[in-house]
Amino acid sequence: MSIDVISPSVADSTRYEPLRVMVVDDSVVIRGLISRWIEAEPDMTVVGSLRTGLDAVNQVERINPDVAVLDIEMPELDGIEALPQLLAKKRNLIVIMASTLTRRNAEISFKAMSLGAADYIPKPESTRELAAADIFKHDLLQKIRHLGMKVRRLKSASSPSIAPTAREPAPRPAITVAAQAQLVKRPFSAIMPRVLLIGSSTGGPQALMTLVAEIGTVIDRVPVLITQHMPPTFTTILAEHLARTSKRPAREGIDGELVKAGQIYLAPGGKHMRVVKQGANIAIALDDGPPVNFCKPAVDPLFTSAITAWQGAILAVVLTGMGSDGMRGGKDIVAAGGNVIAQDEASSVVWGMPGAAANAGICSAILPLNQIASKLVRIFSGDRS
Repeated sequence: MSIDVISPSVADSTRYEPLRVMVVDDSVVIRGLISRWIEAEPDMTVVGSLRTGLDAVNQVERINPDVAVLDIEMPELDGIEALPQLLAKKRNLIVIMASTLTRRNAEISFKAMSLGAADYIPKPESTRELAAADIFKHDLLQKIRHLGMKVRRLKSASSPSIAPTAREPAPRPAITVAAQAQLVKRPFSAIMPRVLLIGSSTGGPQALMTLVAEIGTVIDRVPVLITQHMPPTFTTILAEHLARTSKRPAREGIDGELVKAGQIYLAPGGKHMRVVKQGANIAIALDDGPPVNFCKPAVDPLFTSAITAWQGAILAVVLTGMGSDGMRGGKDIVAAGGNVIAQDEASSVVWGMPGAAANAGICSAILPLNQIASKLVRIFSGDRS
């Protein structure tokens, strides 16, 4: 769902107060930089800037944040130790883990998501890199904004204003979110798909684990190609997790390797993954070009390239994630005779990518996560209902 600051007079709209964000990092430079970025946004405000996980645990109830940006490596109490204590004190707190791109920190980030963190964001290695990292800034603010949508507190336009205390920031104008249009679904194409493509972003690792655990028969029939918005190292670990969960081979795609049934191919972090025809075969082609939709890897390059390889014999699934990546490629797939399924809003961590596909009218089904696997099994068994 896209969020726009629009006039309060728009009909059928819902008003929300700015998101309350707590920044927890032992670097005063990083805390200050992230806090300035947040304070420049009209729909969010910093209510706490803290040095350690222990400070966060001790003050979370008083500060009462909606979202916490939580560093992993800190003195006294690190992020992974602080996480369950924060969630115990505030169950609906949205926690975004922040870490540098090491294998250890990537593993910790995956563990944090299993313990209740909503998402992670990789930090540049140094404060100098951080200050110049436009994509990091964009991703962080978008994660705060879209993840926070689920915990925004409804603010009545007629409610009396409360004077700010010395510790509270002055209130900002409420944010208005337009109502969702009615969704239109397409009938399923009669063409039997010969490949399964999946695109995902925020909340995607958890959704992918749920999905691949239940589609073993599909993986055995056709190749499965996945683009998950993730940096290097993180995708390596995700592929290992997918292999264990699916009990099928899963790894990052290798440039030039042939695509075969029975295998899961994951786009490696920092590269777009496409497919190309090689005579009668289809091969992986990795692309080191610029980001697409602010992402690298991006879903659209995979979706669009698959049309030349498989024509209309494609089934694409768009799972939870920010933005609209996958929608344009999904349109191309549908135009070629293929089908698109989107995860529904209620089961998505963020209904950006699947919402864009659903609102574009290109989906033949819009389903809760726990119903997508069974639907895929039926489709690949010949059911087009």
